[in-house]
Amino acid sequence: QVQLVESGGGLVQAGGSLTLSCAASGIIISGKPMGWYRQAPGKQREFVATITSGGSTNYADSVKGRFTISRDNAQNTLYLQMNNLKPEDTAVYYCNTLWDNYWGQGTQVTVSS
Repeated sequence: QVQLVESGGGLVQAGGSLTLSCAASGIIISGKPMGWYRQAPGKQREFVATITSGGSTNYADSVKGRFTISRDNAQNTLYLQMNNLKPEDTAVYYCNTLWDNYWGQGTQVTVSS
């Protein structure tokens, strides 16, 4: 049973910070590229950030300089550190295994102005 469980979402004021976690079970992520995606109400799911098995990262222009994707392979966990949050960051955030295309259930991030 493959399971990705996102956590760490919540309500935060603009300018605040949150750290999201994606704990994987039933799958080993150490050799896999991983990603974070988000979906706002009534909007298409969009790319946020990716990280390769070697630690190389890519970010959407909208979050570059504010968000940091990282991984702890020993803990089989993916992270997203979000700083200087803006109301437009409000969305459900999902983690994904890019090669196998497994998704988590998502965690809600709400940023108030």
